[in-house]
Amino acid sequence: MQLITLSILFIFLTIGMYAIMSFIYVRYYNALLVPILTTTTAIIIVLVLFNVPYETYMVGGKWIDALLGPAVVSLSIPLYKQRKLLKQYLYPILGGVLVGSMVGMISGVLFAKLIGFSKEIVLTILPKSITTPIAMEITSGLGGIPTLATVFVIIAGLTGVLFGQPLFKLFKIDTALGRGIGLGVASHAIGTSKAIEYGEQEASMSSVAMTLSALIGSFLGPLISWLFY
Repeated sequence: MQLITLSILFIFLTIGMYAIMSFIYVRYYNALLVPILTTTTAIIIVLVLFNVPYETYMVGGKWIDALLGPAVVSLSIPLYKQRKLLKQYLYPILGGVLVGSMVGMISGVLFAKLIGFSKEIVLTILPKSITTPIAMEITSGLGGIPTLATVFVIIAGLTGVLFGQPLFKLFKIDTALGRGIGLGVASHAIGTSKAIEYGEQEASMSSVAMTLSALIGSFLGPLISWLFY
């Protein structure tokens, strides 16, 4: 009975906190107020204040986590609606995702090696721009730390959301194709959620880029790891 109560409590805490932060984000529309960042921060503060262990929170949180994968299926709707556009720009999409995936992985490895991180940490950072479940599998296969890979994936996603708009303006990227691929490749599902705010075409391109980058990354990961080690 206590387990059920805790599950319900933390499920409502997470959903309620996200609803509040989403309202604030819509009200003020500032990149620093993106719900995934503010909700995570707020929940951490609550857990620390009330001295609640992470394992206890995940009694309820695991149910929300389990629904994240199936929720991605909803991205098939804008994909279907924009299918003609996807066929029209098939080769630019494939080229953009391939180059973006390579740059994302190689830059992460070079930066980590420059700082002096251990091989294990470097290999954990390598798949940072790939959606979480696949990034964890790649990290595990390369000899990294799967649980820590999740942290780097989230950081990559939030970085894309926070700096995506300024970078688009700086480099004058104003097309649905460019913005969608950029957010999908660099920031996976978090970037795709941001792309939805731009429009349906951006969301479609981002979801395609996110999926393709996961597939391409599965092949590039071991290759890049071999090149550097």
